Amino acid sequence: MPAPIDGIEIEGRTEATRREVMGDSGLQQCACASAIAAELLGSESFRLEYGLKYAYLAGAMYKGIASKELVVAMGRAGLMGYLGTGGMSFDEMESAIRYIQSELPHRQPYGMNFLYHPERAGIEERTIDLYLKYGISNIEVAAFTQITPSLVRYRLKGLTRNGNGMAKARTRVLAKISRPEVAVTFMGPAPEAIVRTLVASGHLTTEEAELGQSLPVADDICVEADSGGHTDGGVAYALLPTILALRDKAIAKYRYAQKINVGTAGGIGTPQAAAAAFIMGADFIMTGSINQCTVEAGTSEASKEILEKISVQDTAYAPAGDLFELGSKIQVVKKGLFFPARSNKLYELYQRYNSLDEIDTETRKHIQERYFHRSFDEVWSEIVAYYNRVDPEKIKAIEKSPKQRMASIFKWYFMHTSRLALEGRREQAVDYQIHCGPALGAFNQWVEGTELQSWRNRRVAELAERIMEGTAELLNRRFTNFRQITP
Repeated sequence: MPAPIDGIEIEGRTEATRREVMGDSGLQQCACASAIAAELLGSESFRLEYGLKYAYLAGAMYKGIASKELVVAMGRAGLMGYLGTGGMSFDEMESAIRYIQSELPHRQPYGMNFLYHPERAGIEERTIDLYLKYGISNIEVAAFTQITPSLVRYRLKGLTRNGNGMAKARTRVLAKISRPEVAVTFMGPAPEAIVRTLVASGHLTTEEAELGQSLPVADDICVEADSGGHTDGGVAYALLPTILALRDKAIAKYRYAQKINVGTAGGIGTPQAAAAAFIMGADFIMTGSINQCTVEAGTSEASKEILEKISVQDTAYAPAGDLFELGSKIQVVKKGLFFPARSNKLYELYQRYNSLDEIDTETRKHIQERYFHRSFDEVWSEIVAYYNRVDPEKIKAIEKSPKQRMASIFKWYFMHTSRLALEGRREQAVDYQIHCGPALGAFNQWVEGTELQSWRNRRVAELAERIMEGTAELLNRRFTNFRQITP
């Protein structure tokens, strides 16, 4: 039989689930006085490893919507948030890191987002260089479908031995996943071929490579169910148990000395949703959509005014601008906004035609006047100017294909609508692209009629406090009720 991990038998999950939800002391309290404390929800080892009050994280949101102010607010409250670095320049990232470190001088917890760039590995390398330069200990890895050299370098760099001769890491990796096969990849040690290459290039020492084989690539796995922004539309009730079982198999297979924590995100905006996650065995929860409707969120007041009024049915799926040609989807706000319908129309035209010239005159005119508020030629000029700055070879490749040129012009609309929302340009509010899941609608309903109905009274750390305390109160009531009705 596998050895216990943190006092939890890998086989036989009845007791394990109870301990993961409440902790050892929580079990005693529940048995004696039906008192589940918010601080005991989730995994005790997870809270201790990150130094957190609650097993609760605020996830990254691109272009700094999960802002440096948001990260600092969470850290000061004994919680942790991840800076949304996607779409930020390196100068902006470095400035944000300096700000966070200056505002959290007592080693309060914080983390950075790290995005997958399959076609531009140089971005990953420069990002990791920056994180290692500033001693960033925690990263949230998102959108990865495979393990890359830059991620392995971050994970293994600085590995030493502890007093027992076991590997001790300076960094922690949390991987956000929505597919079991990707989770399995992150639960295994770093691929040997990548490690050998990094040793040969001098990026890792032989000892770091050796120690790395006793650790998973990710310390923690966040199971992302249907969420705002990029989504596979996963169902938490199906995904989380599957990933928990895979975690148990990975620990037994590789005989890890420490447990891989598995938490969940997507759809968490109320105590009821959080309670369901913890009861299923989540070691932690991560929120996203609800946090962009707070004072600290790095988006416009105009967007927050829209967000505070949505309900659970007010989101829709639209094409993802960065993966437009592949047909990937994002979840966005639809209430009062034309972006979902217009973006889907652009994708439909891309699928049907091979160039802009094949589209009928009336449709082309409508797109230029109503969607873009400028001509295709003006959009193309902006695209050319951009790629001439960042990747001149890319524009040459695009110009060779009329269909690719059409796709580039359509994709401009996605960047444009995102900027409109972030900057709060009210004259084009109907075109705002606001990533959001139904969790915010559920939260809005939960706080209706209270001081938190207005986004101006919502602070990210207080939301965490309200949800965790509300979850403990709910579980106490439910367990009390269960005992009363049990024969």
